[in-house]
Amino acid sequence: MVRKTSIRMTAIKEYPFDLSDLQKSEEEKALHQPPKPTDAPARPRSSISSHTNTDVKRRVSIMADENSKDRENQPSERNGRLSAQAEGPSRRKSNLHNAMTAEIDSSWDRGQHIEGRFKKYSTTSSVYSKKAFSQQSDHIERSWWYACCASCHQEDAGIPSWEPPLWQKVCPYPLCPSYRQFAQTLSVFLIGILIWVLVWIVMGSTAAPGGQLFMLAALTIAAHFGGWLMVKITTLPPLIGMLIIGIVLKNVGFVDFDEDYLHVTSYIRKIALTIILTRAGLDLDPVAMKKIFLTVIKLALVPWTFECCLCAVMSHFLLSLPWDWAFLLGSVVAAVSPAVVVPCLFRLRGKGYGVSKGIPTLVLAVSGIDDAASVAVFGIVSAIMFATSSLTMNIVQGPLSVIGGVAFGVLCGYLLKYVPERNDAFLVPLRVLMLLTGGLVSVLGSEEVGWGGAGPLAVIASAFIACKNWTEMGWELEDNPVATAFEIFWMFFEPMLFSVTGAQVVIKELEPRLVLISAGILLTCTVLRALLTSACAVRSNLNTKEKFFVGLSWMAKATVQAALGTVALDEVKKMYAVTGEDPPAELIEYAEIVITVCIMSIVITAPVGAIVITIAGPRLLSKTTKPPVLEGWRRSHRPSIRDISIIDEEEMGEKDAEAEESSPPASPTPAAYSTPTAAPITVQPNHRT
Repeated sequence: MVRKTSIRMTAIKEYPFDLSDLQKSEEEKALHQPPKPTDAPARPRSSISSHTNTDVKRRVSIMADENSKDRENQPSERNGRLSAQAEGPSRRKSNLHNAMTAEIDSSWDRGQHIEGRFKKYSTTSSVYSKKAFSQQSDHIERSWWYACCASCHQEDAGIPSWEPPLWQKVCPYPLCPSYRQFAQTLSVFLIGILIWVLVWIVMGSTAAPGGQLFMLAALTIAAHFGGWLMVKITTLPPLIGMLIIGIVLKNVGFVDFDEDYLHVTSYIRKIALTIILTRAGLDLDPVAMKKIFLTVIKLALVPWTFECCLCAVMSHFLLSLPWDWAFLLGSVVAAVSPAVVVPCLFRLRGKGYGVSKGIPTLVLAVSGIDDAASVAVFGIVSAIMFATSSLTMNIVQGPLSVIGGVAFGVLCGYLLKYVPERNDAFLVPLRVLMLLTGGLVSVLGSEEVGWGGAGPLAVIASAFIACKNWTEMGWELEDNPVATAFEIFWMFFEPMLFSVTGAQVVIKELEPRLVLISAGILLTCTVLRALLTSACAVRSNLNTKEKFFVGLSWMAKATVQAALGTVALDEVKKMYAVTGEDPPAELIEYAEIVITVCIMSIVITAPVGAIVITIAGPRLLSKTTKPPVLEGWRRSHRPSIRDISIIDEEEMGEKDAEAEESSPPASPTPAAYSTPTAAPITVQPNHRT
């Protein structure tokens, strides 16, 4: 039996496409071999062709014929891809992968071979060998440890992973990743170590273990893995895990930034704020905004104004904050976090919930305008609080900041329509850099001149106008490469922002009274805002359940609170650093209250909001069998570096498909095996979920 199996595996490796020789040799052996005495009648082999003349056709065609249809219709747990044309022009896998993953010979029992004495793992079938190995023990797949390990795996794209000979014995599936994932992670780790050594050599002790730069880098990396674990284990937003990592590392004594690096972290927050506002502007759909402009404004500004004023009043009477500090806190707390809302709505959209009435587009548009209002009002209030000019100038400064910021953003947006030129070979990177640097100059420059509310409005206005012009020039809104680049920027700054924000919390210094009052204020504001939002959705095409869901979907808070929570404390220290005096303890206390309430809003509302959206969505939204692809909605909520490609694979794939269709066939198919009415059959592999 071992000899026979080895011969069969050798034949498969030598002839990955043509299996007629293997079938012929099996038939000849069956004829010369004497029959075995058995009581039950022999069952015919399913792999032997029913045609008598096997020499007429010796090649396995990727098109459907009688033999292939019979073979594909056989019951099997694992089917391969037989048609390369039906796979589409983008990211096609190799023919060798397609042929080896197909059910090419049902006479060979792969499971029996794996359970035998000799286990051979081919370089082209390692992934499927691991799946077959896992299929032999169904009870193992139902165990909790198997589900936990399998949830951390991701499918290898393209050619299956090559593996060393003893990899499966040393690192069995699913306890360990594939060799490709292991080698990729090891490569990134080694590159990081080499970069750290170079930075250590150049910058000295600050990059050494225990230094400030080393502490910041280690905190960011740990926060990234904390967010990854949060997504894999609980499916909650990763920012919750990043915030928890920052809090834990601060309270165990690992993180302790000095004054110089506290200044650096403040600039990290401002860069992250610029990325947040730019993404909000690029996510706004100009066509949808034109159609439902009044609805969006009504759902964005009315509930936001109500929550801001309610939070300010409750903070003034319950936390003893002055009115200016109370409204500063209310402008931050009232902001909605797209980083929490969008991934949850993306999962609901994938299942067909709410897409028939455009609820994802509506929520996304309102979130962007909500964030713009929060940042603008916060900038105006903070500029008035920490300004040294007269009262009259402070009153006039608010409206002028709004008008000047919007005008400057519109001007920059139209400039990006003509510069760079639309057919430039470096069009995408130039537009990305101009939008990023222009946003940073707007935010930092407006704060430097004392007009803090103008910069954020300029950022979101320039991004929206630029996206509108690029869409009119031919770019797709849902596949904008500039928006993809900023989403990838956010992947790098997200762990920095939330880990540094979490590192501001010292648990032993928190007052229980402050925590309880903050939780009560947040709960009251969130519930009343949800009810008001549902009431503001009257005279729309939404039913009662959908109106209530829209109100619940805007209860999560995270990004703006993390970016602006500590700005007040930085401004207090900056104002008194000029004179060389220590800030008054009263102002420091007010700023710390603002930080505590902002962090409490993230810790409480972000996970609760994600859970509420996930649970209430299927119960309150109508489901569509085939959800349409709406404009203004991204194809994925979490891009990767692989989204940036030098080669346009779709365009090249379309050219290859057109060339294949226009080229004549190499050899005509015999009439005895032709099926004129049959269409190409594509069999997709079954991936267990």
